[in-house]
Amino acid sequence: MHGMEEDISRAVELSIRKKFRKDIWCKFTKAINRYELVKEGDSIAVCISGGKDSMLMAKLFQELRLHNKFSFDVKFIVMDPGYNRENREAIEHNAGILNVPVQIFESDIFDSVFHIEKSPCYICARMRRGYLYSYAKEIGCNKIALGHHYDDVIETILMGMLYGGQVQTMMPKLHSTNFDGMELIRPMYLIREQAIEAWRDYNGLRFLQCACKFTQDCETCADKESLSKRKEIKGLIRELRNVNPFVEANIFKSVENVNIDTVIAYKRRGKRHHFLDDYDNVK
Repeated sequence: MHGMEEDISRAVELSIRKKFRKDIWCKFTKAINRYELVKEGDSIAVCISGGKDSMLMAKLFQELRLHNKFSFDVKFIVMDPGYNRENREAIEHNAGILNVPVQIFESDIFDSVFHIEKSPCYICARMRRGYLYSYAKEIGCNKIALGHHYDDVIETILMGMLYGGQVQTMMPKLHSTNFDGMELIRPMYLIREQAIEAWRDYNGLRFLQCACKFTQDCETCADKESLSKRKEIKGLIRELRNVNPFVEANIFKSVENVNIDTVIAYKRRGKRHHFLDDYDNVK
């Protein structure tokens, strides 16, 4: 690493320890402890897309390795699904100045979904996850870490209710159904997007907004419908916050405080349960 790159990396690390300790570092460690995301002997593939969330996550994992009480291994992986040269170079540049030793591997996902008209973004995301699991397992990892944050979680809850007609959330960790012994973890689960943006801007960093092959502008992405829904939900949450400043915390808490006695029907491990099933037996 050159002197200037070393200075940038050090300044970024210092900002995590000092200025953003409360809003970023403590929220990161809180999620890891609360949801038992990192265990002794784990080998974690930190998945970097090139955006602000995953790049910050990489720095947080480096910090965690310095201070953690038990040993675990971390590998920083980047899947190139067919980026243009400019985007690929931007990711490599940021990894360089932030001192994140990335392993880049190629896939042809962008070409595969190019002609899919219905929900290409959803299919692309599913394929990406499969490739990430596969590569992570290949290099000896038992977990992949994704950079979803608190705002993603509450938006997902509302989108499920308002557009999907179901109560569900984005979980802090999941067992893989297709890759035996593999888990997915989301250690940024409690970090607000606003804090991530503040960290990026404070350090003068520039990350990819959207690296999609169809367009460089996420707002006009191929799957306009789901993006406009998410935008709508963001706007709705903003409006609700003007009336009730605790609205985000309450949305988040709602999926921690589900009262099964007052739910008409629910699913558990794929099996549907209805309140009438044992209504007459409960006195």
